[in-house]
Amino acid sequence: MSSSTSAQTAGVPVWERPVTSRSLMRISAVCFLAWVVSVYDYTLFGTLLPKIADSFGWSTAHATNVATWVTVGTFVIALTVGPLLDRVGRKRALVIAILGAALSSGFTGLAAGAVSLVVIRAFSGFGYSEELVNTVYLNEMYGKARSRGFMYSFVQSGWPVGALLSAGLTAALLPTLGWRWSFVVAVVPSVLVALAACRLPESPAFAALKEIRRLKADGDTAAADDLSRRMGMTVSGEAKATLRDVFAPGLRRHTVCLSLAWLFNWMAIQVFSVLGTTVLTQGKHVSFSNALLVLVLANAVGFAGYLFHGWIGDRVGRRSTIIVGWTIGAVLTALMLLGPDSSAFVIPLYALSLFFLTGPYAALLFYMGESFPAQVRGLGPNVAHTMGPVGAIVGSALLTGLLSAGTSMVVAALIAGSAFMLASGVVMLGTNRVDQGERTAAPRLHPEGAVS
Repeated sequence: MSSSTSAQTAGVPVWERPVTSRSLMRISAVCFLAWVVSVYDYTLFGTLLPKIADSFGWSTAHATNVATWVTVGTFVIALTVGPLLDRVGRKRALVIAILGAALSSGFTGLAAGAVSLVVIRAFSGFGYSEELVNTVYLNEMYGKARSRGFMYSFVQSGWPVGALLSAGLTAALLPTLGWRWSFVVAVVPSVLVALAACRLPESPAFAALKEIRRLKADGDTAAADDLSRRMGMTVSGEAKATLRDVFAPGLRRHTVCLSLAWLFNWMAIQVFSVLGTTVLTQGKHVSFSNALLVLVLANAVGFAGYLFHGWIGDRVGRRSTIIVGWTIGAVLTALMLLGPDSSAFVIPLYALSLFFLTGPYAALLFYMGESFPAQVRGLGPNVAHTMGPVGAIVGSALLTGLLSAGTSMVVAALIAGSAFMLASGVVMLGTNRVDQGERTAAPRLHPEGAVS
């Protein structure tokens, strides 16, 4: 921002200051990098799980059991991010999430066994929840931009980029540095991105929300109501959002169905993405080195999946895009599992599976921000978002149980992954429709529960 522009906005409240295109580019770039380093840390654990298991002498079933308990810890930490968003602000929550991922990466290299690994990896819940912070923050910064979904898809595409780096750098560094140092090297970029995030502005919507609550606390109800009307917000007298607000009439069914969609789909994410190397090596008889190569190629295709689903979501609707994408993905994962073990068959099917499994999240995350009012835009999406780790827990536990019972990896992955991926698309039918033609600070609830 130039000195003249700074002078013009010096006395203007944060919520009334225009967000320049240059500022949006900088914010988007930092959020993209934040998601990349967070995903690198989060997926690296699943990628290296076979090697970690070998170093500690674990069986496949025991390794997936450890992964289950790691996800329990991730869930506990992830629960704290929604309240952080609504309490300390979007920008500060972003910095905390990035530093949490850095902490998780650095200390993983010091793990001495299953217990310490579970405790340390629990902090990856901050990294996992970084996408939630991006969702809320960017939804409020992009405002009424016509192609805001497509813009957000570039940021959300940090998932395949981070997973790509995780697989690519593992293939390059593992032979010389080992699995421990593969985690440690992720600390430096995470810290650098956190420093860059400290220089970002707070979102106008949160700044206004904070001011409204301050005015109400000071007894200036008239001024608070006036600002609420101008910003399109409806703020209760509560100092913070509560679960009662998220499950109020008009949002209850939406919140429940959205939470189930996250739970079911993350069962598939855990099976096919986080534990992808284990499924490929044990189920499709792909060597570990080739499995890393498959992950690299598949995540490159997955990157295109984010851009495609973000673009198509702006045109045909994000909700419809999610439902169709996950349904197609469920069919493709089933075909990959039941088909031949040849690389010519497995590699393209696995790549297309990630295209339709992870790609719809570009539409889903932005849809979540649009479908909740500003006063619960942190807590509402967080309730659904935290069902992701729960789904990963259930998916990992179900996969472990099936394997321990003697079921083949193919059948176990088909049940724990493909079937619930299909279910995630089905329950999305129960979520609210959102009018994407107009963007306000707080969506209005119609009596029948749809949001506009």
